[in-house]
Amino acid sequence: MSGVCLDGGVPSALPDGDPVPDDGALPDDVLTARGGVPLAFYVHVPFCTTRCGYCDFNTYTADELGPGVSRATYADSVIAEVELARRVLGPDDRTVDTVFFGGGTPTLLPAADLAAMLDAVRRHFGLTPDAEVTTEANPDSVSPQSLAALREAGFTRLSFGMQSSVPHVLATLDRTHDPERVPQVVEWARAAGFDQVSLDLIYGTPGESMGDWEASLRTALACAPDHVSAYSLIVEEGTALARRVRRGELPMPDDDDLADKYLLADRLLSEAGLGWYEVSNWARDDMARCRHNLYYWRGADWWGVGPGAHSHVGGVRWWNVKHPAAYAARLAAGRTPAHGREVLDAESRRVERVLLELRLREGLDIALLEPGGEAVVPDLVARGLVEHDASVIRLTTGGRLLADAVVRDLLP
Repeated sequence: MSGVCLDGGVPSALPDGDPVPDDGALPDDVLTARGGVPLAFYVHVPFCTTRCGYCDFNTYTADELGPGVSRATYADSVIAEVELARRVLGPDDRTVDTVFFGGGTPTLLPAADLAAMLDAVRRHFGLTPDAEVTTEANPDSVSPQSLAALREAGFTRLSFGMQSSVPHVLATLDRTHDPERVPQVVEWARAAGFDQVSLDLIYGTPGESMGDWEASLRTALACAPDHVSAYSLIVEEGTALARRVRRGELPMPDDDDLADKYLLADRLLSEAGLGWYEVSNWARDDMARCRHNLYYWRGADWWGVGPGAHSHVGGVRWWNVKHPAAYAARLAAGRTPAHGREVLDAESRRVERVLLELRLREGLDIALLEPGGEAVVPDLVARGLVEHDASVIRLTTGGRLLADAVVRDLLP
């Protein structure tokens, strides 16, 4: 998807793309007939206390920021981009249905700063009455007071980066929080009035046994979350983890081990009443699904605010400059922070729909397939990878394990 990251955070590498006008103006025909398409905001907060060894997102520790940028003034830059968005979208009168603060660690900033950024969206665009407003958080970056302040400001959903409950697994991932803090922060979130709490897990870390993974799942479920995301570890080039694997200090994740751990997660989460709705996501019920991410997967419109953040409106995708200093400088000069953009043609948009919608439990409209892709469906059914009726293809459990391969078959 041209570098779009769909679960919070933005990738560290950006494509070049086409030039963007200094004022960020979109092509004249982009905003026509957008009234029925949801509008969302993603706010990237690129700050971390330490850099996790596996992370490839566009994030910075205090030592990496350099001159020209400060956490203390970051909210001002974000608010300036929200104001730019209002000018660019012009007569678009849609109110915002979801806002997602990702990172990095958004909750390293004071709750008042997060509230001010959210208020800028509310002031310039409005929020729907039932707007979903999420922030990611590390367990060691919140307090009962900060969570109460976020709830008071209008945040409705928390996504805690738990990753594992096993100390040696967290150490390999360079995660610094105490695993015993996770149940405590979930309790604080409930006390603050949050009805929606999600936990993020990672499986396949070198040295993680099946028992370790089961312990993490059971610890997560004991917190009674409304939503769980479980992602297989990916060794990204350029990360500290990749360097350790290359030196032979750690083994690469094993595909069979990853498959077994996914199946265990699906079984235990399902038994606990959380149903899968996307390959890596499970929810207590339809209301607990992450509406913001569903908009990504279904091709809605979103404006991505912050360094490296990606946006998409009406088939135009653009992405901001990476470094917070360059980002702040452009906005201070009255210029768009966009680094480049692309206009998606009809075929690109069709391919993206196949890539993303197949991952959803609702499945993929078979009409989106070209004849060559439709011709392989009977074979995929025979191999137990998909089910289909007259109009929709859906991944089976086995198909979820091989989702990328299924997509390749459907896009010959």
